[in-house]
Amino acid sequence: MRILVANDDGYLAPGLQALARVCSEFGTIEVVAPEQNASGTSNALTLTRPLSVHTASNGYRYVNGTPSDCVHVAMTGLLSDRPDLVVSGINNGANMGDDTVYSGTVAAAMEGYLFGVPAIAFSLSEKGWGHLDAAEAAMRRVLRMALDAAWAREHWLLNVNIPSRADAAEAPIEVTRLGKRHASEPVIRQMSPRDEPIYWIGAAGDAREAGDGTDFHAVANGRISITPLQVDLTDHARLGNWASRWRAGPA
Repeated sequence: MRILVANDDGYLAPGLQALARVCSEFGTIEVVAPEQNASGTSNALTLTRPLSVHTASNGYRYVNGTPSDCVHVAMTGLLSDRPDLVVSGINNGANMGDDTVYSGTVAAAMEGYLFGVPAIAFSLSEKGWGHLDAAEAAMRRVLRMALDAAWAREHWLLNVNIPSRADAAEAPIEVTRLGKRHASEPVIRQMSPRDEPIYWIGAAGDAREAGDGTDFHAVANGRISITPLQVDLTDHARLGNWASRWRAGPA
């Protein structure tokens, strides 16, 4: 099996090294990751400048671009063989609920999915790389279950969040839906050295929909959350309403 490994925290991140170690047990790996931390870049592709690819001393390749750039470049010319699986992470912090819209970790996996390759995004629930050894064992469990399943060759995208706990290796696994957050905290306003106002994006809001069955609820209760994702943004429930309105003409 050929596995492409990426992330959004950069090629030096401890979480990337942990994921690469686990994936190497399942097949031949290629690591292509951002040169610098690219958290929160979502599915952005760099279209206004060329991208450079370099090889680190450990064999990892790194790109001066986004997580999606890394997977896109790998899939469209950098790799000699098409991967059988794209895996991203393990992220330094959770990617649950609305976070998935902004997440570079999820975007890297999604880029593989858009090319028709099964993909998994892994995230740790807390920042700081705590209990990374337990998270490695948890990722190994999830990968084994996903790849051993009868439908392993189907086209799927999974978002996995692992509790930052010493017992994460034995944590129950729950298939969940995305929860929702409150609106983000207000921007943080400061003054630059040139006495001009500058703004920092505020912290993410608290969980708003975090009931039973959501990713927030599972992780808060010490379980590994696995959420199957899709890319179709069509509002299918309202398609008929909008079509009727346009057929009716101006009010």
